[in-house]
Amino acid sequence: MKTDNQYTLLQLLTEAQNHYIACICVSNDFDDPYGRFDFLAGFGEKAAYHSPEAILHSDTLKMGFCSYDYKNKIEDLASQHPQAVSVPDFYFFEPQFYFKSARKKGVQESNFSLPGAVPFPQKKVSAQFVCSTPREKYLQHVDQIRECIKNGDFYEMNYCLQFECNSCLNPYAMFAELNHTAPAPFATFFKYRDKYLLCSSPERFLAKRNNTLIAQPIKGTRKRQEDPAEDAQVKESLTNSAKDRAENIMIVDLQRNDLSRVCKPGTVVVPELCEVYSFSHVHQMISTVSGEIQPENGFAEILKASFPMGSMTGAPKIQVMKDIERFENFSRCWYSGCLGYWENGDFDLNVVIRSLQLDTTADKMFYHVGGAITFDSIPDDEYNECLQKATGLMHALKNQEASNL
Repeated sequence: MKTDNQYTLLQLLTEAQNHYIACICVSNDFDDPYGRFDFLAGFGEKAAYHSPEAILHSDTLKMGFCSYDYKNKIEDLASQHPQAVSVPDFYFFEPQFYFKSARKKGVQESNFSLPGAVPFPQKKVSAQFVCSTPREKYLQHVDQIRECIKNGDFYEMNYCLQFECNSCLNPYAMFAELNHTAPAPFATFFKYRDKYLLCSSPERFLAKRNNTLIAQPIKGTRKRQEDPAEDAQVKESLTNSAKDRAENIMIVDLQRNDLSRVCKPGTVVVPELCEVYSFSHVHQMISTVSGEIQPENGFAEILKASFPMGSMTGAPKIQVMKDIERFENFSRCWYSGCLGYWENGDFDLNVVIRSLQLDTTADKMFYHVGGAITFDSIPDDEYNECLQKATGLMHALKNQEASNL
């Protein structure tokens, strides 16, 4: 039996089928003092925006994304590898139709009537996911990255893997299953013509609430256990892990530096450091950094100071992004970018992780996983952590192939 929220999501996905552009953000009832919506959805392109400066011309709701390669417009960087799916580096749209369901109060607002939910036709996957980097090559790269750290090239790198499948599932049915199997506070469905992003992200990149900026980087992951006692031990081990705390604190310091570039001196603080939160398939270590914005800094200045997020690059950011290009053999595209909304000067953007990218015309699917490599990293452990992060997505894929929504 489906809950009211599950049925609302199916209604929104049904509406998305009628439009070339669609975005659905779902909070899944997670406790979030900075979140405003249980559901926020937009359909149809009333206007398009290809730079953050352009968004400031009106106060109406905009929804959209920055792909990872937007970094090339901010810094003197380039990406030579092929993209998983071809989408703009920056794209926000003002929706023709919108649906808002406010948190806590439950107030709903929309300028159209939600349709009845319809069944989504199934499509069998005829191929397996294949990693573009063999396991042995990954282990060699981790050793090489550790050597770079030893030589002082950088302190930490977020090194990622790409998996590709030459077959597509139905994106609407798949997102419904993913959100049911691995609910997350920043889950998002995005449709850009024949390209789809199905995201089950636990991480906030950046939010603006009045004059305050809030960042919540994640570093540190453990797989959940079925036995409650074992699960509690795993959670405690993450809480007490010196390595994970060091990784997290390094990114917190980077985030503090980023926010200091656009915030008033002395206002950047860390109200939450290395707290462990539990999600459907993993425990994660999360910190919160906040600051009061200098009034002259708008959306463009904030993105220039902080994008991409340090949790998906490493430190120091510019140098490590150059080396990421050397070690990875793909362009991350949506992955490691951000996605969310802007309205009346405030915004909330997630980190695009735990996600599936689909190109329905090419009949291909992609997912990506990664982790922070430090000098203390053990290659086999890092590889296993990457696989753990894909657990929720893999369960959803298996369930989708066996189910009939």
